[in-house]
Amino acid sequence: MFGKIIGFEVDKNVIKIKYEKLEAKITIINPYTVNFFVPNFSKEKKSKAIENLIVEHCDIGVLKRDSYIEITTDNLVIKIYDEFKVDIYNKKGKIICEDYRGNRDPFIKNCAGRLDIASQEGHKPTEHMDYKVFIHKSLENNTYFYGFGEKTGHLNKRGCHYINWNTDDPSPHGETYEKLYKSIPFFISMKDEEAFGIFFDNTFETHFDLGKENSKYYYFASVDGNIDYYFIYGPGITEVVKGYTNLTGTTPLPQLWTLGYQQCRWAYCPERNVMDIAKKFREKDIPCDTIYLDIEYMDDFRVFTWDNKKFPNPKKMIKDLKDEGFKLVTIIDPGVKVDKGYRIYDEGLKNGYFATDENGIVYTNWVWPGNSVFPDFMNSDVRHWWSNNQRIMLDYGVAGIWNDMNEPASFNGPLPDDIKFNEDGNIVEHKEVHNVYGHMMDKATYEGIKESINKRPFVVTRAAYSGTQKYSTVWTGDNQSTWEHLRMSIPMLMNLGLSGFAFCGTDVGGFGYDCTSELLSRWVQVGAFTPLFRNHTTIYSRDQEPWAFDKLTEDINRKYIKLRYKLIPYLYDIFYKGERDGLPVIRPLVLHYQQDDKTYEINDQFLFGENIMVAPVLEQGKKARMIYLPKGDNWIDYWTKESFEGGQYIIKEAPLEICPIYIKEGSIIPNFPELSYIGEKDIKTLILDIYTVKEGEFEYHHYQDDGESFEYKDGKYNLYSIKVNNSHKLNITIDLIKNGYNKIYDEVQINLNGTNKLLRKFENNKVVIDIDKN
Repeated sequence: MFGKIIGFEVDKNVIKIKYEKLEAKITIINPYTVNFFVPNFSKEKKSKAIENLIVEHCDIGVLKRDSYIEITTDNLVIKIYDEFKVDIYNKKGKIICEDYRGNRDPFIKNCAGRLDIASQEGHKPTEHMDYKVFIHKSLENNTYFYGFGEKTGHLNKRGCHYINWNTDDPSPHGETYEKLYKSIPFFISMKDEEAFGIFFDNTFETHFDLGKENSKYYYFASVDGNIDYYFIYGPGITEVVKGYTNLTGTTPLPQLWTLGYQQCRWAYCPERNVMDIAKKFREKDIPCDTIYLDIEYMDDFRVFTWDNKKFPNPKKMIKDLKDEGFKLVTIIDPGVKVDKGYRIYDEGLKNGYFATDENGIVYTNWVWPGNSVFPDFMNSDVRHWWSNNQRIMLDYGVAGIWNDMNEPASFNGPLPDDIKFNEDGNIVEHKEVHNVYGHMMDKATYEGIKESINKRPFVVTRAAYSGTQKYSTVWTGDNQSTWEHLRMSIPMLMNLGLSGFAFCGTDVGGFGYDCTSELLSRWVQVGAFTPLFRNHTTIYSRDQEPWAFDKLTEDINRKYIKLRYKLIPYLYDIFYKGERDGLPVIRPLVLHYQQDDKTYEINDQFLFGENIMVAPVLEQGKKARMIYLPKGDNWIDYWTKESFEGGQYIIKEAPLEICPIYIKEGSIIPNFPELSYIGEKDIKTLILDIYTVKEGEFEYHHYQDDGESFEYKDGKYNLYSIKVNNSHKLNITIDLIKNGYNKIYDEVQINLNGTNKLLRKFENNKVVIDIDKN
């Protein structure tokens, strides 16, 4: 394909290598991130994920060797050979990523005579595809793979094959599903405690094979497009995630209320049903901040409209909800009903805002409204129009927008590959932009909300691409009320977090099928620690609100929803730090314990930030479970306060009302007082759970702002430093080290190791506590 190297040239951080047939461009983004680009589809390098690429000035060396070109940075040595074979070494000379030199050799050979018979019975024979872009790299036995967003299966993706083609498939998703709603072409590879990431920035249908085809190699490939991938060196997984989010963007700090409990159903209507749900939350003393309206609130599924029979006065209803501490979020789909006289359709048609077929005729397909057309979100004018339409809902008082069906989904077969989109004068086909359709809709929604209310937008999306985390929170789509889906949600969320999506969640209780009391009890225990904490179910299932079963189930829901509200300031601190360093909320143990090989494939435990470990029960009828405590730290049982040394397995009794939770020794956990909703009362007391070490020092920074505006970006926030020194005496010092927000705490309450409670006033923005250990 490439042929031999015939020359090269260097311009600052860019090295162009000329081959007999093609030219490759290698850009050193920084000493640990390198972009490899070959314009075999288009000369222009386009990215929907990376919007503000910063190429750092750094020292590089380029030498022509006998059989290769050698590029060096402070961290890497890159050797480029004929046929564009690439090997990458660390600064010690150890090879960490090597192109495979052999031919493709699938383990599975199809028997042509059996294919028709097998397909008649419903079997799907394994396909061997020939790709226009194909990169395969050597695979060794001790290699692990993480990332890829919300893909099904376990945490470690070795041995799997995945497809990136955003897909709405309503059938129950099992481990065999290769594609779902999101396309995140990024993965992390780890071998010998050394990690790197690869981001394949190609929006066509892409494939990733992690040793399923042949255990000697893994590959990433696409049906079309350019070779355009980024190599991101660690060696720690934390550095890889930081490097990837440095490219594609970090999750911005959300509004504080979005971290509360959220209740959703297809569908709460009419109005009296919505108000009844809200009333029950307050009567039953179960905290809740948000209620959602699914598609039934619209006038015959016309987006940006209301059914005036079901909701005769939306503004009043939303105000009444607000008076009780509730926010309302409404669903919006991309499919616009074909209906002359309907403003959204008429405006879009008049201005040429909808996707067309090859003859320039507006393309239609069947979705919820019936015959529907699809906005061309690749076009900036269309996105601006869609952004302005958000004001329609926001003027009613709606607090957030839920983007659904934006893969885009359609009922009368998928959108054909050759449907045309106008990318500001450049005509592109659906097969190129399908995977970023939802991403661009989310961007338009985010920008419209921001412009309308000048607050941090709350957007929830089903479809996404790399970089969507800048605009929207995500959930894992239409899961099922099954134990399998509860179990699978943990690695899905951990891999979403590693893929840049810090603000993520699942439908607590499951969307399809019927939840049981035990399943809801165990699922809410997980949901209390997921960034997006939303109970959601379908119109065809039994009720699954917290009170829908029996008193025990209701009590368990109340207990863990209240625990969630208690931990919101700790969660908010994680988001504050994550906007800067890209690290997620839900984390696999391997993220912080890369030197402990027992953490590499733990699917049923996760870290909530760096200080709290959750080990939920994920099997029906189970009342105890084995837990691994990572070595290097001691761990404290949240419920009993018993201390355990790390590096061991323990058995934890876990009756239905107990979710095993462990706090890392040397942790400081800020708490809220009991609340029914965010903003119910001014919080004057800084509450801190402090878990001391036997001897030594540790520190924590707590963040405080107005919880909704962008003023924090201008420095209008407070930052508290909490330092603990446990030597001959216990010293606790709390300092307001950044005073930019006008509401500061009056006092601090310290819960020491879950027992002693100490209350002190702030004096000159400082508190010092000395405790004699004798």
